Amino acid sequence: MKQKILVTGGAGYIGSHTAVELIERGYEVVIIDDLSNSEERVIDGIEAITGTRPDLAVFDICDEAKLELFFQGHPDVAAIIHFAASKAVGESVSKPLHYYRNNIVSLVNLLEVLPTTQAKGLVFSSSCTIYGQPDVLPVTEHAPVKKALSPYGNTKQICEEILQDAVTSGVDYRTIALRYFNPIGAHPSAEIGELPRGVPNNLVPFITQTGAGIREKISIFGDDYDTPDGTCVRDYIHVVDLAKAHVIATERILSGKSSEKYEYFNLGTGKGSSVKEIVEAFEKVSGKELNKTYAPRRPGDVEAVYADTSYANDELGWKSELELGDMIASAWKWEKKIRGIDS
Repeated sequence: MKQKILVTGGAGYIGSHTAVELIERGYEVVIIDDLSNSEERVIDGIEAITGTRPDLAVFDICDEAKLELFFQGHPDVAAIIHFAASKAVGESVSKPLHYYRNNIVSLVNLLEVLPTTQAKGLVFSSSCTIYGQPDVLPVTEHAPVKKALSPYGNTKQICEEILQDAVTSGVDYRTIALRYFNPIGAHPSAEIGELPRGVPNNLVPFITQTGAGIREKISIFGDDYDTPDGTCVRDYIHVVDLAKAHVIATERILSGKSSEKYEYFNLGTGKGSSVKEIVEAFEKVSGKELNKTYAPRRPGDVEAVYADTSYANDELGWKSELELGDMIASAWKWEKKIRGIDS
């Protein structure tokens, strides 16, 4: 009998790719998503890739009563992967209370109901934003967690503290926080990919939308950072590589391989790329020259951050495999498909 994995936010960008990897690994997937930043057609994409349609429950897990009712119908969930959260750094600066309610209450509700289920633990979607602006690059898991530069980053810090406090209290489950850097790209089938509503908050969908003629120009926020070309540097990782890491972490919980009840890992490529380099990579892949302008620095952005992934490589047996060109090409293929662009 297949083990059942709950993926909250499973109709979202990273969640949908993880659902695909779980199904292809032989798991039964059930998804909770309120569709506030995703669409039900993503489930069609998952089915098109895998031949299996995961169950979808549409509600907000901040609603504790609905969450309890869900688990009454799914008492056999073996593990939980928790993605459901608001995720835009810039938006969190202007809507901090929304981020605190949505990101923190959802996790607390899951942890409160988890002991009443058969689930052995929870994999948490964390972020490199917890490190703020690091003193040393690349960032290891031993780097100090500094004061967050945005409410979004602060919610991830708080949520990790909640995980630590929960397991320290003596509960009988394990948790793993995956601190990932900047996921981009799309499934090679172009059946699923990043699908932001309205104006994208993330760089690559803004670039691909500009290439598709949806946006007039791409604004690069800041050209005066202390980086090789003056623009922000990030560690961009293919979403498929990231999804595979979530499956490995889930299996680590299911197997009881580690005696630690709380663990955390950096997930990235270990290489930093600047915003300007990403734009240039797209222009090379697409053959399109974008209309580019420079804008003032954006509140909450750190100057440069990229990962030391050796701990995840050694302990999880995971390593990113796809290159920047693969990431950009797959994102562009996805954009062209959803816009009906042939060439």
